[in-house]
Amino acid sequence: MPRRSRAPRRLVVDARTYLWTLRHSHSMVDGGRSCCQTLTLYPQPAGAGGPLRIVFAAGPDRYVPGGAYVGSGDVGYIRGADLNLHEPGAVRALLDVALARGWQPQERQAVEIDGWSLLEAAAAVRAGTTGSTQSS
Repeated sequence: MPRRSRAPRRLVVDARTYLWTLRHSHSMVDGGRSCCQTLTLYPQPAGAGGPLRIVFAAGPDRYVPGGAYVGSGDVGYIRGADLNLHEPGAVRALLDVALARGWQPQERQAVEIDGWSLLEAAAAVRAGTTGSTQSS
């Protein structure tokens, strides 16, 4: 049975549970439409901390979903690192990098991070990952 695409998914990391969602949005930039992917992780239980929003906005030499030739969860550099944000392992890698760079899941306020600042390190983590990730 296929999963509901808008329903949050569950990720368990080091005995902490997160719910995560992936959303696509559009905005007008310099007179043209720009696409953006936002991965949001919510520490659980609800109220245990503020969400982490990892934002991938379209830009020069970068791609986000928005038309033909790109998968719905694919983000990356035209000639470089990429991730599929529908894969729990990719989400885990981004979370690991954000935590290593100081994000504190127990802080109450929402935090937004430019995903491009995490992408290369997360892709390297993902390439070297052999452990298991629990997701539903």
